[in-house]
Amino acid sequence: MLALSRDPGLTSLGSAAVLSSTTAGEDDKHTGNHQRQQRREIQQQVSSQNRCFFGVETWPELREYEDTIEFQGKDGSFQVCVRAVITHHALKVPGFVQLPICAVQHSSRITFQLKNTSKLQVRFHWECAAPFQLIPEQDLLKPGQERSITAVFRPSWAQFYQQHAFCRFREKKKSENNYCTVLLQGLAMYPYLQLRILDSSEEKLRGCPVLHFGSVAVGCSVQKHFEIFNPSHVTASFSLSRLSGGIPLLGSEFSCNATSGTVGPHELLQATVSYTPAVVDTVSVEYLSLNYPGALNKSLLKLTGNCIGPKVFLSSPVVDFGCIKEGETVIQTVELFNSSPAGAVFQWDPDCSGHSVFSIQPAGGTVRPHSHITLKAIYRPTHPIAHHRRVACLILHKDPLLLDLIGTCHSELQSPSILRPEHLVLYHRLTENRSENLSAMQQEHKMKLDQQELPCPKDKQSNQETERFAVMTSTPMEEYYWSCSGGMDASFCSSVLSPGLTVEPTELHFNHKKSPSLPTSSTSSQSVSITNHTSRNLSLVWTAATDSPFSVSPSSCNLGPLKSTSFRVTYTPKQPNILDGAQLECFGYDKGHCHLTEPCPPLCVTVRVIGHSFQPGKEHFIPRCSMQPRQVVFPAVNVPSYQTVLLRNCGDRPLTFCLDPYQSPNSSLAASVCVVPSCALIQPGDHQILVLRATPTEDNPKQGFSLHLQLNAAKHTQEVTVISTVEKPCVSLEGDGSLYFQPTAVGSRTQSLKSIRNLSSIPLRFEWRIPEPDQDQIGVQPDAGELHPNESSIQTWSFSPQEETTYNIKAMLTFWPVQTPGRNKSHLTLEVLGMGSKGSIEAEIPVLDVGEILIGSHRLIEVPVVNKRFISSPPQALCEVLGKGVFPTLHVVDACSGGSVSGLSKVRLWSLFSLDAFNKNLLSAPSPAELTSKNPTGHSVHRSSTLTKAVLDFNFSAAPLHFDPSTFMLMFHNPGSIPVEWAFLFPEDQMEEFESLEESGVYSNTDQCQIKNHDKFIFSVSPHSGTLLPGQQRAVHFSYSHDFAGTDRLPVLFKLSHGRAIWLNFQGMTLEKDRPYLHSDSTLHIFTSVSIGNFSPPIQMYELYNCGSVSVCYKVDEAALIQQQLDNSNHPVLRCLNPEGEVLPGKTAMVKFVFSPLEAKKYHMDIPIHIHCGDSMLMRFEGCGLNSIELGPSNTFNFSNAQPSDCVKRVPFPGQMAFLSEDSISLGDFPMCYQPSRIVFLSNISHTDTVVFAWNLPQDKNQQVVQIHPERGRVCPGESALCVLTFTPSDYPTIYQLDLICQVTREAALIQYHKALQQREEERRAQQEAILTDDEWEHTSASVKGPLWRKNKTLPPIFARSSCEAGTTCPRLKRLIMGEQREEETQHRYPVPPQVALLHLGVTAHSHELMDYLRHFPNQLNKQYMYRCLQSFKTYRPETASCSEIHPFEQHPLTQGPARDILIQVLTSLLRSFLDDPTFAQSLISLASEPIPYFTQLRGTTSSHNSSLPSSPLIPPSPPSILSSPVCPTSSSPPPTPQHQALVSGTDSAVEQECDMMGSMEQKGWSESRPQIQNAPHTQLRTHNTEHTEKRQCSHTAQELSQLRTGNPAKTCRLADMGVHVLLNTLQNLMKEAVQGELDLTVHPRAIVLPPASASRRHKQT
Repeated sequence: MLALSRDPGLTSLGSAAVLSSTTAGEDDKHTGNHQRQQRREIQQQVSSQNRCFFGVETWPELREYEDTIEFQGKDGSFQVCVRAVITHHALKVPGFVQLPICAVQHSSRITFQLKNTSKLQVRFHWECAAPFQLIPEQDLLKPGQERSITAVFRPSWAQFYQQHAFCRFREKKKSENNYCTVLLQGLAMYPYLQLRILDSSEEKLRGCPVLHFGSVAVGCSVQKHFEIFNPSHVTASFSLSRLSGGIPLLGSEFSCNATSGTVGPHELLQATVSYTPAVVDTVSVEYLSLNYPGALNKSLLKLTGNCIGPKVFLSSPVVDFGCIKEGETVIQTVELFNSSPAGAVFQWDPDCSGHSVFSIQPAGGTVRPHSHITLKAIYRPTHPIAHHRRVACLILHKDPLLLDLIGTCHSELQSPSILRPEHLVLYHRLTENRSENLSAMQQEHKMKLDQQELPCPKDKQSNQETERFAVMTSTPMEEYYWSCSGGMDASFCSSVLSPGLTVEPTELHFNHKKSPSLPTSSTSSQSVSITNHTSRNLSLVWTAATDSPFSVSPSSCNLGPLKSTSFRVTYTPKQPNILDGAQLECFGYDKGHCHLTEPCPPLCVTVRVIGHSFQPGKEHFIPRCSMQPRQVVFPAVNVPSYQTVLLRNCGDRPLTFCLDPYQSPNSSLAASVCVVPSCALIQPGDHQILVLRATPTEDNPKQGFSLHLQLNAAKHTQEVTVISTVEKPCVSLEGDGSLYFQPTAVGSRTQSLKSIRNLSSIPLRFEWRIPEPDQDQIGVQPDAGELHPNESSIQTWSFSPQEETTYNIKAMLTFWPVQTPGRNKSHLTLEVLGMGSKGSIEAEIPVLDVGEILIGSHRLIEVPVVNKRFISSPPQALCEVLGKGVFPTLHVVDACSGGSVSGLSKVRLWSLFSLDAFNKNLLSAPSPAELTSKNPTGHSVHRSSTLTKAVLDFNFSAAPLHFDPSTFMLMFHNPGSIPVEWAFLFPEDQMEEFESLEESGVYSNTDQCQIKNHDKFIFSVSPHSGTLLPGQQRAVHFSYSHDFAGTDRLPVLFKLSHGRAIWLNFQGMTLEKDRPYLHSDSTLHIFTSVSIGNFSPPIQMYELYNCGSVSVCYKVDEAALIQQQLDNSNHPVLRCLNPEGEVLPGKTAMVKFVFSPLEAKKYHMDIPIHIHCGDSMLMRFEGCGLNSIELGPSNTFNFSNAQPSDCVKRVPFPGQMAFLSEDSISLGDFPMCYQPSRIVFLSNISHTDTVVFAWNLPQDKNQQVVQIHPERGRVCPGESALCVLTFTPSDYPTIYQLDLICQVTREAALIQYHKALQQREEERRAQQEAILTDDEWEHTSASVKGPLWRKNKTLPPIFARSSCEAGTTCPRLKRLIMGEQREEETQHRYPVPPQVALLHLGVTAHSHELMDYLRHFPNQLNKQYMYRCLQSFKTYRPETASCSEIHPFEQHPLTQGPARDILIQVLTSLLRSFLDDPTFAQSLISLASEPIPYFTQLRGTTSSHNSSLPSSPLIPPSPPSILSSPVCPTSSSPPPTPQHQALVSGTDSAVEQECDMMGSMEQKGWSESRPQIQNAPHTQLRTHNTEHTEKRQCSHTAQELSQLRTGNPAKTCRLADMGVHVLLNTLQNLMKEAVQGELDLTVHPRAIVLPPASASRRHKQT
């Protein structure tokens, strides 16, 4: 390529420039006239400050080219590089395109960019295979241009698609094509749409949802909704269409607003269906088919509705006007009722213009749904005869109502027999029987009238009475039609009777058929003929109307039997250019009284007349009217039927109409339809109901024909379309007319579904007929029924082969129209094919255990079965299925309290919340109503007063106003094997259930108002609901706020899903701050039963709790106790030991009672407890006296109220720092000389904080019955502290119920509090020291002249002005006052003590006197150690005891104080050292092998000092061993009474009394069991001479007792007790080491092999 510079032809001035061009590289070859040049110079002059342009041309070649252009001038030269680049076509496309997920047979699309990155125009085209398509497929791109390409994805199958699309483009002079590719990816899935009904109660038919509109009034419209839901991940487009076939002639009565659309993934579309019925008493059925591309099955929605019309009836079928004089008028009332939701349009047939003796007002109107109107029936006779006429009340869309009107008119000359309703009944019956000798039948009394056949009052009218007075015709519509068209009397319209009186014609038209050019005469007349069809002479009388344009002549005449006569009807218009119309009335009465003793009702015929007086050329009134409906459809069966049409005059001028069938386009078809009335006059605003009668035929056109009504005798017409054609019944069978069953085992049954559909527009009845021999093999249900138009019915066919063969059975379906029962039957044949075979089926698992299932629920169980042959097997036992029905259970295992009620014991808390009854109800079996009831949410609880009858109280106790809320926490545990859903439902959650409680009277109106206002904010439960898995525990928090003073109550329903439901009555009380109040859980307290004859009945406690903020002084009213004593022979059955006392705020007081029954019966007494400045309490105390033999090991005393369950692993409450190993300790029954002890562990459940604890032990006066060691201490994180509880009973039998409180605090918070408190004290002292110095104090005192500032004195008085001026006293006094104020302010800023957690330990016990204990529990004494000197060192003393009475040994007891602890520790260490010494262990073994020493037999001769020591003080002796153990000295005084024993001071006299009692026990025979605990040598000696030995032992025991009396018995008792303490301490230490992990109690004991005895002796000798 050669670059050539050309002169642009510019004129330039100035210096010249030379341009030279050189080639670079190889020589270039050029075509044409170009020659090879090596160098070319061009000269050009360029003036100063001017420009010069050069053009450079290139010749394209298929390679790149580079060259330079050199410019030379005066001042030098420079070069310009020239480069030619070969251009290429280049397109830029993305590497891959991911199309959106798409449904099968749907499409999705996405757009990407195609860019021409070259400098050339590029024409491209795409090559892409299905299911992808790229749009546009080809186009032209300019350099740098971008084009949006749309990728379309249309999958046909559900799978993942991936393929390359090629974009091809071609360069010139090259044969090959260039291309670029893009990877297209798409995922296709099957679409799925669901039809869902919003109302869940709608039925489903074979998976097809049914949208039922119910009964809808004609002309009204009802809407219902359904949803189209897309549960898939792809968008689906749909269309809704009606199922083909079965469209009614009037078109569809259903319309849907959604015919097509698109539903996105997991979205729903709501569609609305409107139902507007037009034909009364018909059922409309249609099916909507949901169609969408890619659907695997069809979805149908059934639409059904019932069209109802008005339902009207009269209050009475007969109106009797009685007898009146000629010229008078009588008015009666009758009510017209409409009990339908559709309005009723009515019109009375009688003429109201005066041409009838009877008239009803209003003559027409509308009765609203479910209402009634009152009508006036008027009787205005013109002739003295009896009148009777049956008039029709026409109802739009319904058959007319018939009303009998009767009355009698008398004149001065004529008095006919009075016609009454019973005469109508007799006359109708006589005419029905067609008896020739009616008078004879009446005389023979074969037909009698009674009072029951008289018309009933309006409020008692019934259908039977209506039928009694109705004429015996097929329908009221037929009776009305024949009475209007044929002129027959209403009483003879039955099809079995001949007419009585007829008139012809029944309608007269005056001036309607004249030519408009002919003049209208002022008077015109036409004739009518009346025929007497009876065998009686009749008198005919026409009813004349005054001022009427119509007249009849003659107005009356006589007519013989079977004769006819003519009358002339004359029309004389009163004025020109008007419209006239009337209904003329003629009565025919029997002139000879019917040869009967009773009057016969007269006969009546009517003639309708219309006319006009418009002159020729005068335009008639332009009618303004409406016709409803415009299209009338008769049932498509060949039977006469009736329809009604409403013609309404909407104008302000009268309107006349007449039917002229010859003016219709098809006169023959129009003549087949009869219209009554065919002519009439309609006043402005009135209406006329027309009755159309037709008999459909097959020849009539299906599209119908027109029927014209001429209006106002002019060219104006009103058209109505009539469809009256016969349609053959048509039923379709699903499939091809065959039904196939799979091979079925002989004796078994298989089923198959098949549907039939009514494709005709008339309802059909169907019936299946199966040959009798084949009825055992096949069956169908339902085998008969009714099909509405377009309705389908699912038939269930069953096949039961009896033998192994092939069955071919033909079943016949017979169907016919409902209107023609037994006629027009059609038939269809269904071929049923099946085969019977033999087979067997087995289960893989013979016994299937499904475990526990919730009662009332269900579980799907899969049973694997194997069918050895491909047939259905008969019913047989496959496997055994085991299951257990369970119901959800829940119970409370622990409880705690906090806030204002933190001091409540667990026993009291358990009683406040009725947890015993609560657990009992929760663990009991639920009722059927509770099993079916789920857990409610929101307002889902249905009202059911029988859901539960369990009502319990949750008492939140009481607290002062504005105190901390009372909080309770209950630990719920699920002991069952299924999850439990529970919920607390407040009144707003279950208002309907709460209404049932209101009706029962449980809550008053005040309570209801309180509940609705603020109780729901006072009580709270958290959480409200939850689910507990089997074995799981959860704490529920209850709170009661004390924001309002008063008593609060709130009903809360506790419900387990499919389980128990319990009404909980939340109760709480908030006190005024200064109100004294003692709270009691219940007004009933039951004492522990006591045996009669007990000289030492136990002391029993009754607890009083002060929940207020002030101390409460109480006093027990002893008047009832005194009266009880007088009633029981002056025996104190119940005594109160402390009738008066004071209870501190938040504390409890124990009122002591002694219940001493005199008889074995139940005692009860009401005792008032008076509160100082407060309300008194009336408590009922009950107790039961028992016989002595009723108490014993089987009837031990039980004090433990419902306590937390011990079998459930304890779980700490939220926020709890530590917990005790036991919440309650029951020490049971024991003698007073027994000192039980228990071990309790305090565990720190925190992993980070150390806690400190301190026990708060109750104390009764000077005695502390419970001791815990240690009383205070600290527990490190995750560790436990061992606490030893020792119980020392008092010296009188008592029943104990104690609540021990352990205060637990975090050590870090406590240290921080003490530091802050110390710092605050130092600051306070510094502030006090800085207020005044000594000099200032003296100076202030001198200036004031008096001691103004002294301790515990008020502020100084205000000084006068002169004293302030004398010195500087006032400023200093201000400083003093300000200092005092600052001190008072700082007192309120003291550090807040750390939060203390309270742990409650309940202790129950019952102490007995020794004799009572031995009598009731003889087998328990050998299990307990008796502290013989226990009473000698008790600290409890009456107030009358003096210090001088204390025994010398009690002043410094050996077993009390620090000395006792030191001694126990020393002896424990010595005992441990002995046990660890191998020499001591070896000596014990050697001692056991040595013979018995001789001196052991001489024990009775030892000194008293040696005999005073116990032989085995560490072994707890049995009752007989007490006698051989050292006892305290006895005295000869008699046993003390219970009163005396309670006041004993605890000296050695008590010990002596105890020893005397034990001595008496020995004399009574207790010594006979003594040898049971003697050592082996004694036992061997007894075998030689038992009798001699027993005597020697008795003498030996007496000798020991005498020696003990002379020695130091108190010291001996203390030494024996000391041994027991050492043993207990040892065991407690072992337990402590085991808890701390230092001792493993589960390790296997080690066996120590000792050397032989001989070797041991040799070793000793050496």
